[in-house]
Amino acid sequence: MSYLVATDGSTEGDKAVRYAARQAVAFYETLEIAHVLTPDSELVDGTIILPGEEAAVEAGQGILENARRIAEEAVGDEPIDIETQLLTGRPANSITEYAREQPVAAIYVGHRGLSEERERVVGSVAKSVVDKADVPVTVIR
Repeated sequence: MSYLVATDGSTEGDKAVRYAARQAVAFYETLEIAHVLTPDSELVDGTIILPGEEAAVEAGQGILENARRIAEEAVGDEPIDIETQLLTGRPANSITEYAREQPVAAIYVGHRGLSEERERVVGSVAKSVVDKADVPVTVIR
């Protein structure tokens, strides 16, 4: 089993990564860090296809590498097994579908995302993940 944390690179996402990393270490679970490329991206035969594809993939991989560093710093000298996943589609759908397909024990998400539009609709992705998930979801504020 593993713990899945979704991040968009925001401060709230970073808080979720820190919390999930500490939980993963405490319960001897693998931490899977996911970032979702949205909304016009798609995965075709294992390849991510989207407008501005190369730049979007590089940015997504940068977010995942930064999140990996944050997770490692959060647990200090404790050993942690970390995997990263670059997903595509609508964030809540992609996160919950991935959790259904993999042996995920819990999902962690930040309370809000990066965009001003999301800030107005407080926690829209987090709320959707809670509504759609089949496993426990922890929303980090």
